[in-house]
Amino acid sequence: MARIAVIGAGMGAMAAASRLAVAGHRVTVYERSETFGGSVGRYAHEGFAFDTGPALLHLPAVYRDLFVKTGKEPLERCVALTQVDPASRHVFADGTALSLPNASRAGVVAALDAALGGGAGAAWGEFLDRARDAWDRSRRPLLEEPLRADWQVLGRDPYPSLRRRRLLRAAREAGTVAQIGAWELPDPRLAALLDGYALSYGLDPRRAPASAALLPYLEETFGSWYVGGGIRALAQAVHERCLARRVEFVLGGEVVRVVEKDGRAAGVELADGTVAEADHVVLGIRPRPGLVPGRELWRDGDVTVQPRPAQDRGQTAVPGRFVVMLALRGARSADAVHRVVVHPADGGAEQEAVFSGRVAEHPTVTVLRPDDPSTRPDDAHEAVTLTATVAPHGAVDWTDTARRTRFADALIDAAAAVVPDVRERLLHTAVRTPAETAADTGAEGGSVPAPALAGAGGAYLHPGNRTRLPGLHAVGGWSHPGGGLAHAGMSGALVAGLIVEGDGFRGSQ
Repeated sequence: MARIAVIGAGMGAMAAASRLAVAGHRVTVYERSETFGGSVGRYAHEGFAFDTGPALLHLPAVYRDLFVKTGKEPLERCVALTQVDPASRHVFADGTALSLPNASRAGVVAALDAALGGGAGAAWGEFLDRARDAWDRSRRPLLEEPLRADWQVLGRDPYPSLRRRRLLRAAREAGTVAQIGAWELPDPRLAALLDGYALSYGLDPRRAPASAALLPYLEETFGSWYVGGGIRALAQAVHERCLARRVEFVLGGEVVRVVEKDGRAAGVELADGTVAEADHVVLGIRPRPGLVPGRELWRDGDVTVQPRPAQDRGQTAVPGRFVVMLALRGARSADAVHRVVVHPADGGAEQEAVFSGRVAEHPTVTVLRPDDPSTRPDDAHEAVTLTATVAPHGAVDWTDTARRTRFADALIDAAAAVVPDVRERLLHTAVRTPAETAADTGAEGGSVPAPALAGAGGAYLHPGNRTRLPGLHAVGGWSHPGGGLAHAGMSGALVAGLIVEGDGFRGSQ
């Protein structure tokens, strides 16, 4: 039985901890804050409750596998999972409204034809066929295996772009999300739909590789799921599974240094000077200078770290999320949709603002209206959450009260198109910006890591789960295979496999 110290109590870290404990190891999780879950938070006030991080679960099979592998209770016995149907409604600047059914390819095609006109469904369906090819080509090395030594194979984009003929010039292929929209999707609203998927994951459609087509493919193929009580209930269930497997949590235990002895990780030092010895250390936070004194955890040739290529391309850094939580009087209307995305007239202007460190005047706004009694004091009230992707704190000063108020008002104005009488019904508002995310989670600038993507020469990959210090592994959104609930769960499985089976571990079969 090995002693394992886990730094951070995010979803990937807890996934790894529970798996390692089941394998017979003695696991202790050290978390700087007073709670677990990382970015999966919950805000409650006067009977209203809101998710402050992710709000929907995609690829639930990842957490089903976690619960099967760590105990006899399946996931559905621990949390209530409901498919969200329609999966989303999209409102475009010209007034067009489009509702996409959950996990129904034929239903999506029919809905697109009905809302946007004949041919739109077929064009999107053909795009999803190409996205499926990209998924089949890259799924295992991108998501199911530790990052390979020859990770450069993922530098090639797996998306089979259509060749675009140009008069008197060589044919070209779409290399970015924006180019897919411009060259392969005939309706600009389809392009806006695709851009919106990328932006929601913190990716710039103008620069993100075409392989980002995987993101809408995954959502529309495997569905969108709501966890009763919010995603925080999933974090609670994973935490309880850890406790049931005798994982120890030290909350308020900030790790300031990874202890190295005889050329390998040998424990952690806490802020109070306490040193906890360990045979393995799992890094579940974004690496910061000085955490491993005198050590480069990854070198330039190992794998490209996502924030740096963003800066090289003229971007400020990885974006964060701006969240507005609305407590409303009046019942949720019977025809309300759980998730509505309100698209601006000029998506390019928003992208330019977000990825150059400014505030967008007209953002893309996601409106969340869960039909969940636990989110409201009674059925005569409603809890609504508004979110937008924004530049990180530092590029924008999100502590500025006037700026916060103006941007919250912009989100409420956008929501007014889909939430009847939202301002007249408003009881109170709470705002959460990247500044709060940074303070609560320690993520620099309140940035939210995007999922790993193939293509672009590896610029959208994340550091591997192995580090250059033996005995030290990395887990969670800032390491392979990147950010998002499902990816965090995959990361936990990969790190547990590497520690239990050694460097010969090749991922799930």
